[in-house]
Amino acid sequence: MRASGHDRLVRFLLAALSAALISSCTLFAPVDNEIRVGVIDKLPLAIPQRDTRAATLVVLPPSINPVYDTVRMAYRVRPYQVDYFSQYEWGASPREMLLPLLVQTMESTHYFGAVITPPYFGPYSYALRTEILELTQDFTSDPATLRLSLRVQITDGASKRIIATRAISLREPMLQNTPYAGVVAANDATAKALQQVAGFALETVQ
Repeated sequence: MRASGHDRLVRFLLAALSAALISSCTLFAPVDNEIRVGVIDKLPLAIPQRDTRAATLVVLPPSINPVYDTVRMAYRVRPYQVDYFSQYEWGASPREMLLPLLVQTMESTHYFGAVITPPYFGPYSYALRTEILELTQDFTSDPATLRLSLRVQITDGASKRIIATRAISLREPMLQNTPYAGVVAANDATAKALQQVAGFALETVQ
């Protein structure tokens, strides 16, 4: 039996209403624009130690390559180019996260009678200067790697002379090709770098 004009009109209106409802649900559905925040706060499990001496170490705030002086999380998918994730960022800039870890690491050596940070205007025995050269999730390799490079200097407090400099470069494999896997690898690489910084400091000032 052929549908009447009234039935066709009803079906048309119902179809239009259904389409409008579906469109409305899609329009007002929550969009995942949440920013995930990663932190670097891992310390070495084993830190070299020596008997305490009456020496004061000033840990200066790290300097950093301007490319990485941001909370934006950097990555590479091709050589000579750095990009930033849109939905992942650091809880603070890398240099801000590294400073307290350096202080805690040097305190844990038990070698220095005092480990301090600026502002400090009194006499000191040594100063630890650190520069972050690179902190990048590198997806050009397989597996992807977290690249962390530091330059570390120990200077004499009295003469301000540079006693020693060391470059620390780490390539930490990432378990997945995801920003969070890069955060985990950044923590692992930082802990290893801190252990090397502590060893370098104790070797230098003995």
